[in-house]
Amino acid sequence: MRMLASVRDLDEARIVFDAGVDLIDLKQPADGALGALPVDDIRAVVNFVAGRVATSATAGNVEADAAAVQAAMADVAATGVDYVKAGLFPPDWVRGGRDYAPVHACLAGLRSLSGVRRIAVVFADLAPPVDLVDAVAEADFDGVMVDTAHKAGLSLPDVASRDWLADFVARARARGLLCGLAGSLRLHHVAELMTLRPDYLGFRGALCADQTRAHGLDPRSVLRVREALREAAPLGAD
Repeated sequence: MRMLASVRDLDEARIVFDAGVDLIDLKQPADGALGALPVDDIRAVVNFVAGRVATSATAGNVEADAAAVQAAMADVAATGVDYVKAGLFPPDWVRGGRDYAPVHACLAGLRSLSGVRRIAVVFADLAPPVDLVDAVAEADFDGVMVDTAHKAGLSLPDVASRDWLADFVARARARGLLCGLAGSLRLHHVAELMTLRPDYLGFRGALCADQTRAHGLDPRSVLRVREALREAAPLGAD
């Protein structure tokens, strides 16, 4: 089981690198679920890491328009990051939009990017159909994550049932997709979610001072989460 840690700058990247995380994820937590960082900031972290650990970066909170999503992903890909994450936001999702037909059309219109792998992100609190995982595979993405779009105190297990999450992970594995679970996860979620056997668990708020995602990282909190994953690892083993 691997740990994804979301960071907003080079200083935070150094903290999680020293803690031995498996994937350094670049995003701007003050700008919603998938707020994008400036490309120069992403590139600085990629240069610091120098291939010693995997890196990912978000392409921003872009709604389902293939041209806009493709352009945003291409900009991030040019930084040399290993994975680019694109959110599968239905139109007008902030005001309750839950029409996934445009999301399917967007996926069908996206093209591969040279030298970088693509991860699609679905949001459990936006009522995504679980068969969206199949559409992600058919669009030749390399992986899929589930997260939460509304950062208002609810965690992934609060908005998605265990059965839904188990189906999500099973579908991703069956389609050969890298699979991750995230969404305001805390220490007490680790053991249960690891039994579902995703490839990654993703964290931001649990790593921060006062457990607040917009605050800076607390090195002790990062180490506590890292140790919790190591202790729970046998629960996720075959």
